[in-house]
Amino acid sequence: MVKNIPPHGGKLINRIASAEEREVLLDKAKNYAMKKIQLDSREITDLDMIAVGAMSPLEGFMCKVDYDNVVDNMRLANGLPWSIPVTLSASKEEIEGLKPGNDVALIDKANEVIAILHLEEIFHHDKTKESLEVYGTDDKKHPGVDYVYKMDDYLLGGKVSVVDRAKPGDFLAYRLDPAETRELFVKRGWKRIVGFQTRNPVHRAHEYIQKCALEIVDAILLHPLVGATKSDDIPADVRIKSYEVLLEKYYPKDRAMLSVFPAAMRYAGPREAIFHALLRKNYGCTHFIVGRDHAGVGSYYGTFDAHYIFDEFDAHEIGITPLFFDHTFYCKACNGMASYKTCPHDSANHVILSGTEVRRMLSEGEAPPPTFTRHEVAKILSEYYQSTR
Repeated sequence: MVKNIPPHGGKLINRIASAEEREVLLDKAKNYAMKKIQLDSREITDLDMIAVGAMSPLEGFMCKVDYDNVVDNMRLANGLPWSIPVTLSASKEEIEGLKPGNDVALIDKANEVIAILHLEEIFHHDKTKESLEVYGTDDKKHPGVDYVYKMDDYLLGGKVSVVDRAKPGDFLAYRLDPAETRELFVKRGWKRIVGFQTRNPVHRAHEYIQKCALEIVDAILLHPLVGATKSDDIPADVRIKSYEVLLEKYYPKDRAMLSVFPAAMRYAGPREAIFHALLRKNYGCTHFIVGRDHAGVGSYYGTFDAHYIFDEFDAHEIGITPLFFDHTFYCKACNGMASYKTCPHDSANHVILSGTEVRRMLSEGEAPPPTFTRHEVAKILSEYYQSTR
């Protein structure tokens, strides 16, 4: 019988309130002058992922002992590996009158109550330390650091009870919770599933490493991130179109699946590689592709830092098998896709285009070479870039 890999911590968390509990909590929020805190888009996404178990074993936003251990040691207080803080910030005005033991109504941008925070702790947010430890820099030009410094000065810790889930109107066919992906994997008889994280369109180099991975597993979960990203990243709807055409024409339909990953990008490089791997384990993946600059931005991280960081943990602690890939490209001399691990030829034979060069070509209606990207993907991207001129 096909069984799923255990989730991180051994149990898939569910923090969605039952119908009966929901009515009680909403009544308290309405009639007992409960303090309200409005969440931003990343906090709403994190809340929903906690609620459905994507961030198992977290049951809420981190209290100080977990937060400190994650920042300092990449572990929760119980020793379980965890590399990125998951926090809720609040201003001095918002925490006025709040005490541990209080319930706090968490509201969305429309001022609707979406969850109740069962407040356990209020503590000061050391933004400089978090930036340096988690992102490796306190440079506010780094998008992850910029977000940290824009957060409020206090952090609220405690379990959550979600009373109304976020209602995204996009990619509904691909929005699958961990329980749903796990059920589908079992139904399809997949024992070994490799997850692929991306916030970019898939070009030939990505396709090559995905298909290399497919040679050793039963199936691939193409799991593009659709949460908040940098303003200059390609919009999620454009990326989804490119994934759809690739899967339709170039992947075995019984061994590939597309589902969206709702998380926001942190751009935390190596730490985010660990984070992404653990969350894909919660979705039921047994393997995870780690590129040479996973979740990187600019030149903040070393070329293979996202690979080396896995050496800081025992394999059984992580519980999902990382598949490490070098930089890949089309080699004219090899007459095919290759990497620095497999290709003996001079770089003059390698077709490698910078993102700037590709964007220029697409915006001018010029197709990148088929050795770089499939023409169907190039067409989708070209239409997008030309529409933004």
